[in-house]
Amino acid sequence: MKQGKPVKSAGSGKPAKAAAAAKSAKPAKAAAAAKSGKPAKPESHLAMVRRARRINRELAEIYPYAHPELDFRNPFELLVATVLSAQTTDLRVNQTTPALFAAYPTPEDMAAAVPEELEELIRPTGFFRAKAKSLIGLSASIRDNFGGEVPGRLADLVTLPGVGRKTANVVLGNAFGVPGITVDTHFGRLVRRWKWTEQEDPEKVEAEIAAIFPKSEWTMLSHRVVFHGRRICHARRPACGACPIAPLCPSYGEGETDPEKARKLLKYEMGGQPGQRLSPPPDYPGRPAPALGAG
Repeated sequence: MKQGKPVKSAGSGKPAKAAAAAKSAKPAKAAAAAKSGKPAKPESHLAMVRRARRINRELAEIYPYAHPELDFRNPFELLVATVLSAQTTDLRVNQTTPALFAAYPTPEDMAAAVPEELEELIRPTGFFRAKAKSLIGLSASIRDNFGGEVPGRLADLVTLPGVGRKTANVVLGNAFGVPGITVDTHFGRLVRRWKWTEQEDPEKVEAEIAAIFPKSEWTMLSHRVVFHGRRICHARRPACGACPIAPLCPSYGEGETDPEKARKLLKYEMGGQPGQRLSPPPDYPGRPAPALGAG
């Protein structure tokens, strides 16, 4: 079994530098035109692609340490953690999985679990009965159909109970090095804010974004976009005034534009707070998250 490793970073992280860069950020041309009362010219598809690729390059500089925010040591652990992450935070999953993997380290072990005992271990992640059923089912399928090894193909992964394209792409990209775009709520929200797509269906979003970027960028693009959504471009109150890519954003102004107020909205390492992983990569610039019950 291949060992799952965090994606290599592009260099040392400088969250303070990213926040400082936002001080000089100006609204995107479209937002500026709207404020002045002048209609903005429609953006051509080619211009959108160029802007999208520039945003990706900017995000690579802002988050050179971007990585999967689930703790895992092998493909099975990543698969289980990703299934558990539905409708909860990666932090809560990371706080739950140490005890879970100590009790059930292999697919064979988890397939033989007593449902009520498994449910109790994963209770903190919510929807624990449905998740326990999926975990036992996928573990049994891995044991019976794939020789006890997590399969490394999309077509095989999506046959496992509780595993869809999003989960499969997470596992492929981060445990097997197979490029994939992970369309979670953060990713979908941001690519629509940036006008890369108008699609709502995750598979259609995945297809349209895949057409914009080379395949080699898909996995890291996913991490960068999700990092930005969790730290700066929040769902309810984006920190527009502290956003280093504000000049490239056609939705600038949907959130707080005052730089000082916006900086107070920054989360995780950007806001000087602990991250989501208990065991982050060595180059992560923030503080590890606390264990369950430690704060």
